[in-house]
Amino acid sequence: MLPRVLVLSFLLVPVLEIMLIIQVGEAIGGWPTAGLLAAGLVAGGWIVRREGRRAWHALNAALGRGELPERELGDSALVMAGGVLLMIPGFLTDVLGLLFVLPFTRPPLRRLFGRLAARRLAAAQDRAGLFPPGTNVPGGFPGGFGAPGQDPFGGAPGPSGESGPSPRGTVVQGEVIHDDDRS
Repeated sequence: MLPRVLVLSFLLVPVLEIMLIIQVGEAIGGWPTAGLLAAGLVAGGWIVRREGRRAWHALNAALGRGELPERELGDSALVMAGGVLLMIPGFLTDVLGLLFVLPFTRPPLRRLFGRLAARRLAAAQDRAGLFPPGTNVPGGFPGGFGAPGQDPFGGAPGPSGESGPSPRGTVVQGEVIHDDDRS
């Protein structure tokens, strides 16, 4: 679903931006519209520079204290994304970029994106948990890879029934003892 959303946004955002610029241009004139777009670029660059520096210092301070910089990393990512949106000419991307960059709109967006990322991570972990490493996927993948009873690496099943790459050379059965495992 995410690739479709990205493709649609890359197709629709420029069309919406052009329509919005034309509407603003008809309302206030061509030169004032160009001035607003240039002012948005300059103001956006200034805000990104200021807030980016602030986010960078907060990130370094958290790392210096030995803390996990979750909030600071989120802020840095939002400032970077907002900076890219502010540098794209257009009113719609400027509004979105300002929402990402301004310090009073960042916390709710950071929480929202954090929840979305946590949900996607949980879904990916659930999908990965269905087929633990070393198991064949029921039904296989296209081309026969992972079909039931087939070793995806071309090796023969071992004594415990596990499959994997065939060993080279002489295999000596035994137990590995580590001296550093003493309690």
